[in-house]
Amino acid sequence: MIYLDNGATSYPKPPEVSETIMDVTVNYCANPGRAGHFMAARTAQEIFKTRLSVARLFNIENPGRIVFTKNCTESINMALKGVLLPGDHVITTSMEHNSVLRPLHSLKQNGVKVSTVKCDKAGRLSVNDVKKEITPRTRLIVMTAASNVTGTKMPVEETGRLALRNGILFMVDGAQGAGHMDIDVKKQHIDILAAPGHKGLLGPQGTGFLYVREGIYMAPFLDGGTGSRSKDLEQPVDFPEGYEAGTVNSPGIIALGAAVRVISKLGIDVIEEHERRLTEKLQRGLSEIPGIELYGPEDTYEKTAVVAMNIHGIDCEEVADVFNNRYGIAVRAGFHCSGAAHETIGTEKTGCVRLCPSIYTTEKEIEETIAAAAEIAAGR
Repeated sequence: MIYLDNGATSYPKPPEVSETIMDVTVNYCANPGRAGHFMAARTAQEIFKTRLSVARLFNIENPGRIVFTKNCTESINMALKGVLLPGDHVITTSMEHNSVLRPLHSLKQNGVKVSTVKCDKAGRLSVNDVKKEITPRTRLIVMTAASNVTGTKMPVEETGRLALRNGILFMVDGAQGAGHMDIDVKKQHIDILAAPGHKGLLGPQGTGFLYVREGIYMAPFLDGGTGSRSKDLEQPVDFPEGYEAGTVNSPGIIALGAAVRVISKLGIDVIEEHERRLTEKLQRGLSEIPGIELYGPEDTYEKTAVVAMNIHGIDCEEVADVFNNRYGIAVRAGFHCSGAAHETIGTEKTGCVRLCPSIYTTEKEIEETIAAAAEIAAGR
């Protein structure tokens, strides 16, 4: 199988991931922060090691401000619903995933005002357009680091500076950026960062994290046992334990740490350039095939490793089925949980086929994919 569905979840994982899960599960997996015995202490130490690894990758000064979650969707919900109050105003973009837009829609019912800035047909965002939406009640700007439909990179650092100058919180959905491009919370003035562990960070499914800068109050998303203040009925708001109620996914979190260390050793710049070259090769090859239409920026420096396409006259779901059943190529077709993004790029009626290479994708696999697309487009 040629796997080009890395926008949904990464495959393959580094061998360190499965090795770590096995080691944790077999040798010491206990409940961290709940007892003082060796196994519980070892589990807690290894989870803290993951916090340190994540903090280093994203230039987070205090690893204690990192909360582990089950995925990026949970992280985003935790932040938006824990920080925003009735009467607050939020600015977002038309290229967001439903993991941002649906919580915001829900919050609108509770009195939160939402402004959505329209991106251009390639998914690009103008910071000046964001600036025009700022009001005295603007509490937060939230945007994706890169589109999950077109891969279009957002102007994260420029928007972060705009937010800082205006005393507005800045939140980034790192679902398609973390592990694929440089994200630096200090340099880019990011106050809140949500990310999955299982996509670009190459960790197991069921993992994610949320970083919240010190000084920001966030109401707890889930009440329950934290291993501390057990006599109090009120949920603690101490980071991170107050936001990790219940037993955490210790094997997954510790394996995520192993994956992050693999990424740090490889280097984000090396990963980004490898994926960019493959994306450029794929995009160039597809663009030369009659009947294929591409979406998003032509310049691969403006995007992550995402190629969105359609073949004229063939439903995108059918194209994906043929890729899978005839050629053994895994892609994703449809609307990618991002209806607003498809409206932005003009595919709201058709959806599109999404192909996402990774650090483990080879040039030969890209060549085989281009050849398969040519045969599908030719009706063979």
